[in-house]
Amino acid sequence: MSDTAVQTADREAVLGILTGVYDAWAANDADAFIADYDPDSTSVLPGEFRSGRDEVRAHMAAGFEGPLEGSKVLSNPQQVRFPIPDTAIVVSRDAILMAGESEPPQDRWVRSTWTMIRRDGRWLLTAFHTCPA
Repeated sequence: MSDTAVQTADREAVLGILTGVYDAWAANDADAFIADYDPDSTSVLPGEFRSGRDEVRAHMAAGFEGPLEGSKVLSNPQQVRFPIPDTAIVVSRDAILMAGESEPPQDRWVRSTWTMIRRDGRWLLTAFHTCPA
């Protein structure tokens, strides 16, 4: 396979993980949400830090049973790059669309950075960071 074909396949695989995360979000399924998370992953949101897949799962499960119930995420990946072999960084512009909303307010848009690693041939989310857009 050519380098271009490999890069295209890796890009599709990495973006497929994000699609899976947000499909799980829309289904309010915390287990599916963390299915592609590295066990030692980290998640940084304004004022919050989660260390490890289990902490991320617990946080999302609580959200899905409470304020995030019925919500979904609008995601616009803007950059995918592979700075070194087996590492991907995705930068996206995202917003949570709460239940019953047709458009999120402007102040809910964020910039997200996803870092992924390939381990044993499988892409895994290892770090997530978000901040106001």
